[in-house]
Amino acid sequence: MEIEKDQVCILIPTLNEAPTIRDLVRAFRDRGYRRILVMDGNSTDGTAARAEEAGAEVRLQSGKGKGNAVIEAAGIIDLPYVLMLDGDGTYLPEDAEKMLLPLFSGFDHVIGNRLAFPDSRAFTRLNLTGNHLINHFFRLAHGRDLSDILSGYRAFTLRSLREMNLREAGFEIETEMAVQAVNLNQQIAVVPVRYLERPGTPTKLHPLQDGMRILSAIYRFAKTNNPLFYFGLIGACLTLAGGVLAIYVLVEWLNHIEHIPLTILTVLLIMVGIEIFMFGVIGDMLLAFHREVVREIQRMQPPKKPE
Repeated sequence: MEIEKDQVCILIPTLNEAPTIRDLVRAFRDRGYRRILVMDGNSTDGTAARAEEAGAEVRLQSGKGKGNAVIEAAGIIDLPYVLMLDGDGTYLPEDAEKMLLPLFSGFDHVIGNRLAFPDSRAFTRLNLTGNHLINHFFRLAHGRDLSDILSGYRAFTLRSLREMNLREAGFEIETEMAVQAVNLNQQIAVVPVRYLERPGTPTKLHPLQDGMRILSAIYRFAKTNNPLFYFGLIGACLTLAGGVLAIYVLVEWLNHIEHIPLTILTVLLIMVGIEIFMFGVIGDMLLAFHREVVREIQRMQPPKKPE
């Protein structure tokens, strides 16, 4: 199937990417893509000027962070297909066609999987391990294996992007997009892509701090997407704590030592843990019912035409 490049907008969020942005924009123009939108986060190194010189349309975002760039771009783009990538030169324009091809075959969202063939120069051992742990946690929390939810190389239809209610301002935006794509039952494809060592400016990510923020976001999003996991984890922790205390209290009681306050705390922890777990069960039942209603409504509606 042939890709209609005139129907594709290349979206590049940037912040101080002057060493790489000019060559990146030119590479896409050389491949036949005419609409290249650079959402610049008020760079101070001349990124916006270099992007314009290379032929891109540059917009200065009003908010801070990559998430805000994507949210603002959703209201600007007027073409039906979007290819998004970082401006730091770690993703290759040569992979654009295989990223876009699933969209022209009916998929809504495509994720470029950096972890299929990881480059040791692009990933430290800590980064690679962290990515695998985060993807495993996402699979547990949201029930889908998307291989690389943190990938910045994405392709999606404009309709599917506007269906999402995106709110994350920072680097958690990829996680939120993955969660909402799953929640909205969008057709998702995963495509292996190459990921290179960052050739320009130093990375803006802090592995431990940002890793914890992303794990927190995955868990937070599970409240509405998988309440059994969200409430079940809390309930299980409280019940486990109560069980450990119960063993201690029982051992002490067998030695003729009573701990009345600890006994009361033990009972409370177990009871509250079970109740919170039941909240998750009820929430999961309500969510299943809601999704079934949404599916029935979608079946009754005529097919949507691309925007």
